[in-house]
Amino acid sequence: METNPKPSAKKNPLWYIGAFVLLQGKYLLALLKFSKLGGVLLSMAISVGAYAIIFPWSFSIGLVSLLLIHELGHVIAAKQKKLPVSAPLFIPFLGALITMKRNPRDAQTEAYIALGGPILGSIGALGFFIAGYMLDNELLYHLANVGFFLNLINLLPIQPLDGGRIATAVSRWLWAVGLVGGLFVIIYMRAPIFMVIWALFAWDLYQKYGRRRKNDPTTHIGGAFDLSVEELRLTGAIIPGTEHHRELPFTTYSTLDGQQVVLATWDALQFEGLIHVPRQMIIHKVKVVGVEHQQQEDGLHLKIKCQVECSPYENDRYYEVPTHVRIKFGTTYALLAVALAYMMWFTHTMTT
Repeated sequence: METNPKPSAKKNPLWYIGAFVLLQGKYLLALLKFSKLGGVLLSMAISVGAYAIIFPWSFSIGLVSLLLIHELGHVIAAKQKKLPVSAPLFIPFLGALITMKRNPRDAQTEAYIALGGPILGSIGALGFFIAGYMLDNELLYHLANVGFFLNLINLLPIQPLDGGRIATAVSRWLWAVGLVGGLFVIIYMRAPIFMVIWALFAWDLYQKYGRRRKNDPTTHIGGAFDLSVEELRLTGAIIPGTEHHRELPFTTYSTLDGQQVVLATWDALQFEGLIHVPRQMIIHKVKVVGVEHQQQEDGLHLKIKCQVECSPYENDRYYEVPTHVRIKFGTTYALLAVALAYMMWFTHTMTT
């Protein structure tokens, strides 16, 4: 099949998209100003402009469209699981991402959301391929090939790539495959950003499984609170000295967005202090490690310094997935990877 290696702008279907954007600029500006999708469109426009420094405008628009389709797959899957997510954010030369406003409660949900991106992204790339075949357009073929590649590389079993998250519902041994095989792929690609991702993944695995400790490491999280005690002092209440130390009773809970909070109380001072924990931890005790006396305009204040002793919490039940579900995710994962690899080869044959 003969192809034109340099299709003219007039024959390029994506050129019309760019022209439409320019002609409808005032409406798009209004949309940016008032719509919740304004941030998405703005980050998309910035990414298109950044890619256009290196690639033609038409290719840049198509590339960002492929990234959008992929991220929408995650959004749709998260909505199906009733988990709130942010709108897609596009970062030039890094891709796009969404953030979870509430973390999944099990590996099956995590894998389902992760798989949504490559599935819809692959369908989008297939759409570009079909359009390229129908229009006999080499640019669309190239975009389809890029789409197949991006979704395939995302299936590497390396966190935080989609494949690493899908592996949680298939087998965590896939992480070992990603650790070894992924390194060879990344070295072959000569992609520094993927090398950084691999290094962070390797370090995370070492932190989780490489260190053998007899006991969980103890972490200390601090917090300082200002408390007015002038009224208590006037009533004759005992005010703790600067060297005072004690343990405080506490309760701990998680907010709707998954943030763990420790509430410490000191009844004698009518004190309550909230300390936010960066991730899920086992709380052992809350201690007062120091008290400062500060004389202010409204009387005596105490600066109460608290310390939370805690250790990492690993929810092994998170990874409990029924065997038939593991088989379903594993089969889908493998078939999708094979299909993407085949489509990359087939698309290459269509353009050579």
